[in-house]
Amino acid sequence: MGSQELLGQAARLASSGLLMQVLFRLITFVLNAFILRFLSKEIVGVVNVRLTLLYSTTIFLAREAFRRACLSGGTQRDWSQTLNLVWLTVPLGVFWSLFLGWVWLQLLEVPDPDVIPHYRTGVVLFGLSAVVELLGEPFWVLAQAHMFIKLKVITESLSVILKSVLTAFLVLWVPHWGLYIFSLAQLFYTIVLVLCYVIYFTKLLGSPESTKQQTLPVSRITDLLPGIIRSGAFVNWKEAKLTWSFFKQSFLKQILTEGERYVMTFLNILNFGDQGVYDIVNNLGSLVARLIFQPIEESFYIFFAKVLEREKHATLQKQEDVAVAAAVLESLLKLALLAGLTITVFGFAYSQLALDIYGGAMLSSGSGPVLLRSYCLYVLLLAINGVTECFTFAAMSKEEVDRYNVMMLGLSSSFLVVSCILTRWCGSVGFILANCFNMGIRITQSLFFIHRYYQESPYRPLAGLYLSPVLLGAFVLSGGITGVSEVLLCCERGWPARLAHVGVGAFCLGMTLGTACLTETKLVHFLRTQLGMSRLTDKTT
Repeated sequence: MGSQELLGQAARLASSGLLMQVLFRLITFVLNAFILRFLSKEIVGVVNVRLTLLYSTTIFLAREAFRRACLSGGTQRDWSQTLNLVWLTVPLGVFWSLFLGWVWLQLLEVPDPDVIPHYRTGVVLFGLSAVVELLGEPFWVLAQAHMFIKLKVITESLSVILKSVLTAFLVLWVPHWGLYIFSLAQLFYTIVLVLCYVIYFTKLLGSPESTKQQTLPVSRITDLLPGIIRSGAFVNWKEAKLTWSFFKQSFLKQILTEGERYVMTFLNILNFGDQGVYDIVNNLGSLVARLIFQPIEESFYIFFAKVLEREKHATLQKQEDVAVAAAVLESLLKLALLAGLTITVFGFAYSQLALDIYGGAMLSSGSGPVLLRSYCLYVLLLAINGVTECFTFAAMSKEEVDRYNVMMLGLSSSFLVVSCILTRWCGSVGFILANCFNMGIRITQSLFFIHRYYQESPYRPLAGLYLSPVLLGAFVLSGGITGVSEVLLCCERGWPARLAHVGVGAFCLGMTLGTACLTETKLVHFLRTQLGMSRLTDKTT
C-alpha cells in the first residue's frame, strides 16, 4: 500500500473518529453533568482520582508497550506470533491488578466508611474491570492494524454511554450504595467493550464474502486465541524486545501523564473534596483534547509507523514517503497550533461560564475558574506534544527509544518535585503548571529529534509552528474583546447578559477562523484534500 493510500486511510480514521466521538461525548457530557448534581465532592474525588488511578495504571502498564510495538511496521507479519505476544497483556494485567490492589488497600489512606462506604469492594471491582478489558486487546490490535475505521469509536463510545446511563439510574434509585454504583458501572463498561469486539469479529469472520474479512490474516475466531507455533518461536522476538523498550518508556510516561493523581494519592496534598473539584475541572478541560487531538494522534501514529522505517535515516528511505510524511507533519503541527491557540484564547474568557453551566456554584466559585483557565494553556501544549510525539515514537529506532527513556526518567523525577513545590505554593493550580513544565520539555525533546531527522533533507516540517502576524493579531484582538466582555456581561447578570457574552465570543471566533482561512492556505488545502479523500473512500467502501 502506497503512502498516499495510507494517508487517506489515516485521514479517514481521524475524521470519522473525531465526528463520531463528538456526538457520543456530547451525550456522555450531558449525562455526567446530570449525575454530578447528585454527588458530593468527596465521592467524586475517591472515584475519579483514587479508584480510576488504580484502573488506568493497571491498564497502561499492562498494554501500552504491547500496543505500540505491535502496531509498528506493516500488516505483513506472522500474526500468530503477534497475537501470542498481545495475549501476554492478560497475565501481566492480573499481576499489576493484584499488586496495585494490595497497595491501594494496605498502604494508602482508607476513606471514612461513614462518608464513603464500600471502598474495599470498589478497589477489587476496579482491578477486576482492568483485567476484563485486557481480554479484548488482541481484537483491538488487529482492528487498529487494519484500520477498521468506525469499530473502535462506536465500541468505546457505546460502552461509555451505557456506563453513564447505568450510573445515572443507580444514583437516582439506590444512592445509598455509594461506591458499589461506580464499581459496578465500571465493570459493566469493560464487559460491554470486550463483547462488542468479540461479536463484531465473530460476525465478520463468519462472512467469507466480506471484503474486510478477506484482508484479515485470520479466518476463524479461534485463530485469535494464543497457540503453539510449530514452525517458529512462540512470539516475534524483535517485537518482544521493542515491547520491553516501550514498556520502560510507558512506565515513565504513565507517571508523567497521571503525575498529579499520584501526588494526590500518595502524598495526601489535597483532601478528597478538593481532589474531586480538580478532577472535574481536569476532565472538562481535557474534553477537547480527547475529542480532537487523541483520534488524530492515534490515526497518524499508525500512518507514520507504516510509511517510515525505524532503523533508517531519512536520506536512506524512499524519498516519496519521506516527503509525504514531512508534508503531513507540517500540516498537523499547524492544525494543532491553531486549535490549541483557539482553546487557550477563548477558554480564558469562558471558563467560569462553562463551569457554572456544567456543575453550578460548586465548580464556578472558588478555584474552579482559575483551574480551567490554566488548563486551557496546558491544552495548547498537549496539542503540539501529541503531534510531535506521534511522529517521534513512530520514527525512532530501538536505541533512540532507550535513550529517550533515560530522559523521561529524569523528567519524571523533576516533575514530581516541581508539582509538590508548586502545589504547596499555589494549591491545585500547581499541578497544571507542573504539567505545563513537563510538557514543554517533552515538546522540546521531540522538536530536536524532528530537526535532526530532516536536517540533511530538503524538507522542513517544523515550519508548521509559524503563524502569520495577521493571524496572531486576530488572536490577540479576540482575547482582549472577550476578556472585556466577561467583565461586563458574565456571570452574575442573568441569562440575557450571558447570551450576549456568548454572542461576542461567536463573533470573535468567526473573525479569527476567517483570518486563519485567508492566511493559512496550505493547511486549508491539506484539510480539503484529505477530507475529500475520506468522503470518496467512504462512498467506495
